[in-house]
Amino acid sequence: MNPESLPPATTPQPPAADCLLTLAAPRALEEELSDALLEQPALVPGFSLVPSQGVGQNLALATAMEQVQGRAQRVLVQVAMRQADVEPLLQHLRGHFGGAQIAYWVVPLLAFGRFA
Repeated sequence: MNPESLPPATTPQPPAADCLLTLAAPRALEEELSDALLEQPALVPGFSLVPSQGVGQNLALATAMEQVQGRAQRVLVQVAMRQADVEPLLQHLRGHFGGAQIAYWVVPLLAFGRFA
């Protein structure tokens, strides 16, 4: 078989992301939460941080400004990932932030890609 008839070598692609994990955390935990996610490169291929504000009955308002505004400074962390990896990641995060006021939700991801 001559080399020109061989199929081109392909780089193995990671399994496709099929869900979106969103964490809503106090903004004061942003750096620590980022570090905890970066500790898990096999589970977290990357993530986005979005400044946010939280409103709700069970939400602690930590500062005088939050109490006046009636909303808490939060950060949303969004991770496009495999659903099979969600629970192991949540267990890891619970080990770091067991008592922290962090909410999360998982939704199906219909598509994920990059323009580049």
